[in-house]
Amino acid sequence: MLNKYIDLSSNSFYYLLGAMAALFAAYFILLFLIRRLGKNPKYVLPIEAVKKVSAPIGLILFSIFLRLDSLRTLLNLSDYSYYFRKASTLLFIFAFTWLILTAIKIAKHHIIGKYDLEASDNYRARKVTTQFNILERIVIFIIIILAIGFALMSFESIREVGVSVFASAGVAGIIIGFSAQKLIGTILAGIQIAIAQPIKIDDVVIVEGEWGRIEKIMLTYVVVKIWDKRRLIVPTTYFIEKPFQNWTKSSADILATVFLYTDYKVPFDALREELTSILNNTDLWDGEVNVLQVTDTKANYVETRALMSAKDSPTAWDLRVHVREKLIVFLQENYPESLARTRVSFESSLAVQQEEQIDT
Repeated sequence: MLNKYIDLSSNSFYYLLGAMAALFAAYFILLFLIRRLGKNPKYVLPIEAVKKVSAPIGLILFSIFLRLDSLRTLLNLSDYSYYFRKASTLLFIFAFTWLILTAIKIAKHHIIGKYDLEASDNYRARKVTTQFNILERIVIFIIIILAIGFALMSFESIREVGVSVFASAGVAGIIIGFSAQKLIGTILAGIQIAIAQPIKIDDVVIVEGEWGRIEKIMLTYVVVKIWDKRRLIVPTTYFIEKPFQNWTKSSADILATVFLYTDYKVPFDALREELTSILNNTDLWDGEVNVLQVTDTKANYVETRALMSAKDSPTAWDLRVHVREKLIVFLQENYPESLARTRVSFESSLAVQQEEQIDT
């Protein structure tokens, strides 16, 4: 019964067995080498990634197996060789694309895993994470487009149609170009953000008057997590075309300021000593900057600025609130006459009467 469909006595059967044995041997040898590389910490590929790459590698070898002439001869399917070749080509493109995308994700997770985003000084981690997240999406987008293009161009009819369309594109290409101008500009802005890095993951920014952190940087938009847990969605072009504040561009540490408006009688030396005492008794201060200066004077008050430093912007906010409260309490309890006030001068009623008599 089996000989009716498969000629076991032909040489094709032995060729097919040899090809299958060779492909299985290549598959297991390749997986063995990948496992050995995964055990060595010097290599990018971790040991748990072997299972992720084994499936696409198996499909690649299977696509090669489908192209064997001995398989079609043995199965008496020589008339269907065109379909076998096309299926083999499409399967190879799909499996190879899958393998490349898997390798990109493995490499990204391995490299990013070396950095701690939760650390207090996480500038390097934020920089690397931002670059890899954006570039990964760009590369994946390009690879998928190329894979679809290769798959379609493998068909002669589609290839001829594509050539004729490109030959007569002319005006249509210009129209499409203008229509896609914003999309292309947005993608290019994403690439520019990945290279120049005006923003990074977990950067503290002020956008549209809102204070928040960069939560996600996608290819066409950026997600800003506002302090009250809202999300502000901003196109990537915004951070290229418009000004915004980035409090952690080069480092996480930041200066905090507290302004006091007091009477001219305020004792500045006592206020400086109190500021130093407050900072020394809180863990919010990083011990770097401690300055109190008179920055402005008006007719009714004196502007005094307390300048201090903190390890990051959330800590700086808490430090400002803490210092402002303590300084106000200090003035209330020890120097109440230093609080800002408005002076009004009243003339005596006797002087007013004398002036009226002189006028009459």
